[in-house]
Amino acid sequence: MPAIVGVAQVITLGSSSVFHIGDVYKIMPFSTAKTFSGAGSFNTGESLNVRNDVSSTNTSDPDVIDSGNFLNA
Repeated sequence: MPAIVGVAQVITLGSSSVFHIGDVYKIMPFSTAKTFSGAGSFNTGESLNVRNDVSSTNTSDPDVIDSGNFLNA
């Protein structure tokens, strides 16, 4: 079903962003990334009290390939 959209103001988009308005057939990434972080790394807020006495991040990746983007041209 077609979409009718009024004014859209985009100030900035990151390099890996997707901006989508209305109908779309296919959205494909052109790059992939893997992020490793410890416990409590991505917490946001005003009054956080995070206690991580014992924390370790498992970075083992035995399958090596997680997601490919070689067909997204």
